[in-house]
Amino acid sequence: MATRRDFLKSMPAAAGMTLAAHGFFSKSALAEPKAVNEKGEYVLPPLKYDYNALEPVIDEQTMRLHHDKHHAGYVAGVNSALENLANARMTGDFGLVQYYSGKAAFAGSGHIFHTIFWENMSPEGGGMPNGDLLKAINTHFGSFDNFKNQFQAASTKVEGSGWGVLAFEPVGGKLVVLQAEKHQNRTQWGAIPLLVVDVWEHAYYLNYQNRRAEYVKKFFDIINWDNVAERFQMAYK
Repeated sequence: MATRRDFLKSMPAAAGMTLAAHGFFSKSALAEPKAVNEKGEYVLPPLKYDYNALEPVIDEQTMRLHHDKHHAGYVAGVNSALENLANARMTGDFGLVQYYSGKAAFAGSGHIFHTIFWENMSPEGGGMPNGDLLKAINTHFGSFDNFKNQFQAASTKVEGSGWGVLAFEPVGGKLVVLQAEKHQNRTQWGAIPLLVVDVWEHAYYLNYQNRRAEYVKKFFDIINWDNVAERFQMAYK
């Protein structure tokens, strides 16, 4: 099996691509539609497929509630928190800075994760990745099945509400599986999310009730590996 050093040597050299200040990849197709409006406020991205397109894995009612209500709530929350922090800077009154900083972290992370989540899925998804992404998975996890088993176990065992995350950790130059409690806790600074699965109950409860493991398993039937691979290439560069 190839070593990590062999893998890193085989990857293409950096081509000058940069991560953007808003939404990770706003210079590529990943950022369509625009991540902010003309006022610089975050906006709710529309889905690139119909609400019922992911059935039977995720039903239409869940998608409508999840995207139009829950995700929209995080967008409103982060915009409100940032507005209040701006007012604090203008007035010099920082009495509530701890509160609004926490709100910005929670709602902002929720918005970012959901934006990635919608694009990580596709009606034509499923199967396995290929190319450099599969090579990286095999190098860092031993095999695709090893990665899949770890990702499913970690996602299922998130305490309370949160996310399962496949991320690129640039300091070590490797792929890692993380658990994010809520949206912002128990993460690694600098790690770039590539694939995320929402394990808050609102993401699956209408169909799966308390059967989170079943939902996480079926999530692999709708993963858009092309999107994950594009995120990996940009994160690596």
